Amino acid sequence: MRRLAAFAALAGLALAAAACRKAPTGAVHVLVIGAEPSLRDPALGPVGAADEVLLASVAQGLVRLDASGNIVSGLAERWTVSDDGVSYICRIASASWPDGHKITAQQVARLLKREIAGRSRNSLKDAFGGVEDIVAMTDRVIEISLTAPRPNMLSLLAQPEMPILRNGEGTGPFTAAAARAGEVKLTREIVSPDDETTSREEVLLGGAPAADAIRAFASGNADLVLGGTFADLPPVQRVNLPRGSLRFDPASGLFGLVPTQAGGALDKPEVRTMLSQAIDRDAFVAALGVPGLTLRATLLEPGVEGVTAVAAPAWQATPYAERLPALQVQSNRLFPKGPKPAIRVALPPGPGAELLLGLLQRDWGALGFTVERAASAAAADFALIDEVAPSPSPSWFVRHFRCGAVPVCDPNADALMDAARQTPVPAQRYAFFVQAAALIDGGQLFLPIAAPVRWSLVSARIQNFAGNRYARHTLTDLENNLSGAE
Repeated sequence: MRRLAAFAALAGLALAAAACRKAPTGAVHVLVIGAEPSLRDPALGPVGAADEVLLASVAQGLVRLDASGNIVSGLAERWTVSDDGVSYICRIASASWPDGHKITAQQVARLLKREIAGRSRNSLKDAFGGVEDIVAMTDRVIEISLTAPRPNMLSLLAQPEMPILRNGEGTGPFTAAAARAGEVKLTREIVSPDDETTSREEVLLGGAPAADAIRAFASGNADLVLGGTFADLPPVQRVNLPRGSLRFDPASGLFGLVPTQAGGALDKPEVRTMLSQAIDRDAFVAALGVPGLTLRATLLEPGVEGVTAVAAPAWQATPYAERLPALQVQSNRLFPKGPKPAIRVALPPGPGAELLLGLLQRDWGALGFTVERAASAAAADFALIDEVAPSPSPSWFVRHFRCGAVPVCDPNADALMDAARQTPVPAQRYAFFVQAAALIDGGQLFLPIAAPVRWSLVSARIQNFAGNRYARHTLTDLENNLSGAE
């Protein structure tokens, strides 16, 4: 109720935001929707949105992402890839830890291996399954050797889940210090190319619930808000903000429902296929009102590496209203006796999630099912996946649904995934993934709905900002338009 009251108050906020914004002075104030930032090692478990921004800012990896999502130097000043694609050799920049000790390739290799070790709980660990070893060749050179080519390796290394972090200390580009309650002060010294002048960049990084972050931005107390998702989108669309403040990322990834209960009345491919076809995706996309948002009905999406085309299922060509009567007949055939089972769905909190729940209640209700929010993840029949892909590789999409990662799976798809991981031939690897994706789609082990939604609030003070497929946003050079970002 407290959350709903906050959003209700926000909905009534009709202020001339442009006139109320304060003049841009001092440190740039950045808020990430969610908990306050904390510098946590991803090897210990998944980290929050604000933690990811902090890691990327003070514990950069070998490479990192610029404002447009391009790969740029991090701790590695340069790198080369072998002709056969199975060796990445990186030269470490001459740099020091905050305590003054030199950073060595031996340390970097050890820290990276820790993130992908068997006992690591890093959420990206599985994506590095093709890594054979990480070794120091000299004090400033490391080699990452692979079992087979991985063209997307640099994209993975650029993610905040792969930091160079030792005993709570990172390698930059910012240094961190505690600020006022709940905030971290980030500082970066910038030396000119001729070593003649030095400038300082300062950022105050904090975390806040969506309603508080939106209110802070509208009143001029935040220059940049990051981490918005579909769940907290409706309130920001009702606030009077400066033109162009609300920005959306063209995010790649997964947004849909995954079955969470093996066995039972709903654990049948024909039932899941019927439920997937009964979702009015066009209505959901229209209700969200996100420019360019595409609906999805397959696991793989257009633009995935090595996949030339993604064929839409035949039923998608039939408008929702026209396919509904046949689905109602099928529902009664599959459940001929007694009331149909209730469908419990695990969803995040927030008005956007309530919108999705209402859509499912309407669409699946038309087939005779009762749909309710699950009291817990363990009690759910379906759970929402809302994740942005860390690379354009089909591996990340397909391996989400391997046995051991989800309760309902297909061992034949797993065999194809394993074959894809072992083959040294890229074309064969992609073919295996496409076949595995077809099995997952055929068994409806995932009910896709749309592309993930990620939004930010960007003030006129912020010049170096651009939407990108990773929905990652660097805090460096925020006030300098270095890349033509908009």
